[in-house]
Amino acid sequence: MIQRIQPENVFAFPGIHAGVRAGQLLFVSGQVPLGSAGELVGVGDFRAQAEQVFVNLGEVLAAGGSGFGRVVKLTAFFVDIARDLPAYREVRNRFIDEEHVCASSAVQVSKLFHPSVWLEVEAVAVCGE
Repeated sequence: MIQRIQPENVFAFPGIHAGVRAGQLLFVSGQVPLGSAGELVGVGDFRAQAEQVFVNLGEVLAAGGSGFGRVVKLTAFFVDIARDLPAYREVRNRFIDEEHVCASSAVQVSKLFHPSVWLEVEAVAVCGE
């Protein structure tokens, strides 16, 4: 069974779903620092952007029947990894316990969908029983 996941309080781009649940796996699309109405959060403030990204991730995880404790893979896309990785780790560790077993990747990209967006994070999590 494949199920689309789109919480009401996570902004939806046309034609893109916040997540897709396939059996016991939840694939969370890349989350960016947008509030529920589509407003950009944290312009010029990486930490604020990271916090909004993880809030959005949490909403999608919950809507898909999972949570941060069940994330098995995170992929983070940075515009400036050297500048922002330490702040990212601090924010991530408030949402995901450092002892939690989770594969992760950090990738620097030349740009994201908007010049003021500095971070995008996608996840894979286990859900259900």
